[in-house]
Amino acid sequence: MARREIMKIGAEILARKAAPVEAIDNGIKTLAQDMVETMHAAPGIGLAAPQVDSAVRLITVDLSVGEKLEDLYILVNPEITAQEGSCVREEGCLSVPEVWEKVTRPQKVTVRALDLEGREQIVEAEDLLARALCHEIDHLNGTLFVDRLSPLKRSLIRKKFKKAAAKKA
Repeated sequence: MARREIMKIGAEILARKAAPVEAIDNGIKTLAQDMVETMHAAPGIGLAAPQVDSAVRLITVDLSVGEKLEDLYILVNPEITAQEGSCVREEGCLSVPEVWEKVTRPQKVTVRALDLEGREQIVEAEDLLARALCHEIDHLNGTLFVDRLSPLKRSLIRKKFKKAAAKKA
């Protein structure tokens, strides 16, 4: 297992739709384990493969941040099959460090995916777990949480990170 670099806002891969995982091979299993280690080290409660520069449909979510093994979800090709309700809460992202904004998400979602053994999983989630799953699945579709903000807020955040990146260059 190895920690991977987390891509930041402005990285082209974060704006692209990720490709479905065609086969759950050792490469995908290694990527999943690296993602879990990277997510826990950050620390964060979710990570999508594009955030570690891999354009495939794979996410990890762990609300316990490594405290409870049973709280860890590793989902291959996840898709939201049902959603209900609405909830506004502050959200952040490892790819958009130090930015927290209120985002509207469904209160409850049902997600269908595969586990690392290729078995279908149905996850019924609500509240923070539903939010985290929606957030990570958004990453697979090339959407950052800031893309769900008003055009003005989104523009200000993107400008801030562009300026910071230019200073580093």
